[in-house]
Parts: sequence; C-alpha cells; structure tokens
Amino acid sequence: MSQAKLGRTSSQRKAMLRNLATDLLVHERIETTEAKAKALRPVVEKMITLGKRGDLHARRQAASYLRQADANEDGQSAIQKLFSDIAPRFEERQGGYTRILKLGERKGDGAKTVIIELVD
Repeated sequence: MSQAKLGRTSSQRKAMLRNLATDLLVHERIETTEAKAKALRPVVEKMITLGKRGDLHARRQAASYLRQADANEDGQSAIQKLFSDIAPRFEERQGGYTRILKLGERKGDGAKTVIIELVD
C-alpha cells in the first residue's frame, strides 16, 4: 500500500501523525494542510475503532501509539478521552468518524489548508 511521504522520513512522518492524532483526539478539531489531514484520517479512524472495542488489549494498542503527556482542559489524557468520551459517542456509527472541511490556501506558501474534526 502506498502512502504519501509528506516530504519526511518514515520516522518523522510517524511522529508527526502521532502528534496530529493525539491533538485531534484531545481538541476534537485541528487546522492543518490537506495532505496531512488525508494521511491522518485513517489513523484516527483506527484509534476510534480501538476505543469502541474498549478491552485491555485495545487500550494498550492505543497507548502505544498516542502521546501520553497531553491533556485537555479537564485534565484527561488523549487515551482517557478516547475511551470514556469519544468512543461511546460513535458506538452506533460504522465508520466515517472524521470530516475534512476545506478552508483555502495559506498566504505564505499557498498550501491548501483544511479543518479536520470529529463528526458529531
């Protein structure tokens, strides 16, 4: 399966996707470029599917991928929020947990910017 390289090495790309996925789960809405959002979408969908499973193995798989340090305003980490708040919201939904809204082009380099958010 081919994947967009996003101008980075594989380790840099993995770190960037981990950071973006963690931020999206904590804040539920982030602004980024279109290419990054399209690469991020399947990662976040898999994390939410793990959250819906909810067993110990799923928690450990999510914990091995997401960053631990970030917390939202309630003091919850991304993993806690994924399993306690986000996954129950999507219990009846069979995929399609994220939405990409196009904003336009960035002034400095002309990159297409988008908002990626969780569907309510």
